Amino acid sequence: MEELKRWIQVAVKDGASDVHLIAGSLPFSRVRDKLKPIGKTVLSAEGVQKMVNALLTQNQLRELDQSGDVDLGVVVSDVSVRVNIHRQTLGAGIAIRVIPKKIPSPEALRFHETMLTIPKFEDGFVIVSGPTGSGKSTTLASMIDQINSTTSRHIITLEDPIEYRFSNQKSLIEQRQLGTDFPSFQKGLRHVLRQDPDVIVVGEMRDPETISLALTAAETGHLVLSTLHAPNAAEVIERIVNVFEGAQQQQVLVQLAATLRAVVAQRLIPSIDGPLVAAREILTSTPAVQNAIRTNNLSVIRSSIQTGKKFGMISMDQAIVELKKEGLIE
Repeated sequence: MEELKRWIQVAVKDGASDVHLIAGSLPFSRVRDKLKPIGKTVLSAEGVQKMVNALLTQNQLRELDQSGDVDLGVVVSDVSVRVNIHRQTLGAGIAIRVIPKKIPSPEALRFHETMLTIPKFEDGFVIVSGPTGSGKSTTLASMIDQINSTTSRHIITLEDPIEYRFSNQKSLIEQRQLGTDFPSFQKGLRHVLRQDPDVIVVGEMRDPETISLALTAAETGHLVLSTLHAPNAAEVIERIVNVFEGAQQQQVLVQLAATLRAVVAQRLIPSIDGPLVAAREILTSTPAVQNAIRTNNLSVIRSSIQTGKKFGMISMDQAIVELKKEGLIE
């Protein structure tokens, strides 16, 4: 564990977002989206396996043997990290995402004014989307932190794994981790409604049942926040709808039209100064958008975003143009 602590401390000192400890390779870190070696000695299979053994329980080691991958969230030397441990040709591999100790503020993340209204929602469905590594978890954490610091609500998170760790401020927060505190997102969502939540955070919607349960929770008066892997807001809607068929799809269209409050789709772009900056496309719920979803006329949504500035919407192209006008990107 001491060697693992050392690599994480080096990463924090360098401002790295990720560390890769792969058997048969030099250790690498990712700083400002660029990989660089952070040592001169190739990691041995035995050395990496020792770090794996120090991180995992016996149950997790069995899961690694069976599936070849394990995800977990841990705190090492007072640093929260998200860890993926996997098998590869020369032994084990450890991919570590360093979670900032302080949850970034909306100002630091350059939230669009529409996003500042999301923590004030009493109910409904809000989705943050984007590719892997686009900062979805950080954006979601900042929203949760705003709810926590401004309103008195019961917030329950279902995460895989837990990344940012919250302390109760005005709200009561319970953070639950997949595999440790609940067996699946479906079962976690089924039981969470019995726990008197006001806000439910679903780490990721991966299957039809999870999506259906999340929509039902939003429909019954809860604020549901979740993430999805999709490059833009219109495709978020299409992906949700297209995982269902027949009568079930029609039911989902009606539920989604009634509960959707906002979709934030983001990607990270290198700034002129070096750090990554988020460009965000935003879809809000208007009568036209609700009707397009209800009638499964999803092609209308893209044009609604393009022309919906007065409703707090912005397309990805418009967002990138704004960043360029502000002199933040090339």
